[in-house]
Amino acid sequence: MSTAMPFAADTTLMSDVTAAVKAAGVTLLDRYTPHARGVSLDEVVEEIHANDDAVLDVLRKPLLRAREGSRWAEDELAGGALPPGEWWVVDPAEGNINHVHGMDDWAVTATLVRDNLPVLTVVHLPLTGDTYTAVAGGGARLNDRPLKVSAKTDLGAALIGTGQAKPGEDERTFRRIGDSVTAMLVNGLVVRVSVPATMQLIHVAAGRMDAFWQFSDVRSGLVAGALLVSEAGGTVTDLAGEPWHTGSRDFLAAAPGIHAAARDILSPIA
Repeated sequence: MSTAMPFAADTTLMSDVTAAVKAAGVTLLDRYTPHARGVSLDEVVEEIHANDDAVLDVLRKPLLRAREGSRWAEDELAGGALPPGEWWVVDPAEGNINHVHGMDDWAVTATLVRDNLPVLTVVHLPLTGDTYTAVAGGGARLNDRPLKVSAKTDLGAALIGTGQAKPGEDERTFRRIGDSVTAMLVNGLVVRVSVPATMQLIHVAAGRMDAFWQFSDVRSGLVAGALLVSEAGGTVTDLAGEPWHTGSRDFLAAAPGIHAAARDILSPIA
């Protein structure tokens, strides 16, 4: 994944985006409880929507103000290419299902996408205070520390992850997920299946995990992690090996030393 863009301008924008995402994180943290909220499906969905609405109220105006002429991608579960130009792709509660169940794998993310490629991203974890950032061409960081992907070259030694992008996907996608997990269990060391995608992709960018794949194309779960992994030295493609963009149908982000081997296993299933 590569892009040409005004690097200096995007770097200047980073402080405003980080401030907005951290402020939104305070709102989401205030709503967090260490126990599950909601018993019925309707109750759980109500809690999820309440989180989204509360955080979006904090996040939307500062981001649109920070980048004149930018637009807002309304549906966080949407996939596919965006119209040309600059778009904010935001997940106000990435890992919302974990948040409402009292778990700790959740974050606030905001990514500026330019002509279908992510060029700036902030991922903030309110529970730990950690903030992951990346600018295209400027590297990826955890707080003040540069990130670097794993140096592994043996898929058999790799910790690999995947997960479903959203509830209610079609049965064919679920079967492909199951087949791919089996294939990776045979060929890798350990496979982690969890949600959300961003929380696994930050581990790939930091070299804690070695690869992540996904068959669905939900933009908000992939754009932040795609830029972080790419800027940390990883390889980000679709399962045919073509450079990934928001119009791609599937996704693979991996350490360069195992990317080809992982794609060889996954591409026949895709």
